[in-house]
Amino acid sequence: MRLINRNPARPGSSIALALALVAGTVVGAAALETPAYAAKKKAKAGKADYSKEFIAAYSPVDAMAKAEAPDWASIKAALPGVEAAVSTDDDKMAAGNLFYVVGRDSDDMAIQRKGVAMMLESGKVPAENTAAYTFLAGQLAYQDEDWAAARDWIKKAIAAGYTDNEPEAIIAEAYFNEDMYGDGLSYLKGVIDARDAAGTEIPAAWLRRGLTVAYQNDLNAQAKMFSRMYAAKYPSAESWGDAIAILRNTSDLDGQVTLDALRLARLTNGMRQERDYVDYVEAADFRRLPGEVKAIIDEGIEKGLLRPDDVYVAEALSGAKDRIATDQSDLPELEDDARNGDSLTTVMAAGDAFLSYSMNPRAEEFYAKALTLPGVDRDRTLTRLGIAQVRQGKAAEAVENFNAASGAYADVSALWAAYAKQLADAIARASAAAPAAQ
Repeated sequence: MRLINRNPARPGSSIALALALVAGTVVGAAALETPAYAAKKKAKAGKADYSKEFIAAYSPVDAMAKAEAPDWASIKAALPGVEAAVSTDDDKMAAGNLFYVVGRDSDDMAIQRKGVAMMLESGKVPAENTAAYTFLAGQLAYQDEDWAAARDWIKKAIAAGYTDNEPEAIIAEAYFNEDMYGDGLSYLKGVIDARDAAGTEIPAAWLRRGLTVAYQNDLNAQAKMFSRMYAAKYPSAESWGDAIAILRNTSDLDGQVTLDALRLARLTNGMRQERDYVDYVEAADFRRLPGEVKAIIDEGIEKGLLRPDDVYVAEALSGAKDRIATDQSDLPELEDDARNGDSLTTVMAAGDAFLSYSMNPRAEEFYAKALTLPGVDRDRTLTRLGIAQVRQGKAAEAVENFNAASGAYADVSALWAAYAKQLADAIARASAAAPAAQ
């Protein structure tokens, strides 16, 4: 997907999940026996209740519709007379079926829609078919670009138990096609949450569609939310890369928040362009975290995304190399000062230094200590404590700390929390499978 640049093109009814429905999966109304024939069976079967007046009005029009070359203009002119003769529910059901067939075969959407509505209003649609007929009414309204009616009918179909053709997605599209993007995204989020709570699979297309619509229409909060859900439910280098790119493109992140966002991108293989590596180098700063800067430059060059002859890259790499030996030699003293003193600056510097060298247990120790000191930036420290824990496989603890972060770190920590939750679930599955393997 690689959603880096916004494309303001209006999302319309041409998207695949809607077209799959309207192009070839129409639910057909079953053909009914003619009222005249049913009237003859009535005394014996006791099923149908057609009035004589209706049979008289219906029969010739039905015969015209069944002709080898129907005169559609004459048939349509006669339909009001058929409707006017309706006096029983069975009359209405049969009239609706006739309207539907005439509308379908003459390509007249208005008549077709009216026919389905009449059948449903009659109360004579078999109970096992009610949901499908209701969905058909919604589908026809969708084809007719009557978006409000389409939503109403399809919601009723879902309430009646209809589940085929992903009807919830079509409702969302009916909102989008009316430029009601916020309403459509809220509806889609609601059905996704309901499925998630029920433990039901969430189609990847729903999540991709939500993030695309939100991103293209500058609904930044929803874009970040849907991209995060997509990465959480369908983790891959692409989905994580999109989630982090959307976060960065829709937020004004300072250097330190950017650094922690890019640390997640690196962990999930979501670093995919020169900008990611250059921004990482700048945020880490070779004067502060030379070991991490060297590692990221080496990786970028190896992947062909950074050029070693680029002036900025070459200078940052040279500066990092010059400082690493001294930086590492200072770690024992820094560790001792941080462990035995109460200077927040020293304790945070120790945490940041050890995190940058992936010495995660010690980084965890100092971030935990920093949280007990006055003046601490709790959001940054909680996030980095969680990062140190994730790297050690302490996923459950990390989730708790990420979820406690807020403010400028809220969105970045939410992404980290989603990643930590994936890790926690994987650990739980492995633990559950271990006894069975023995």
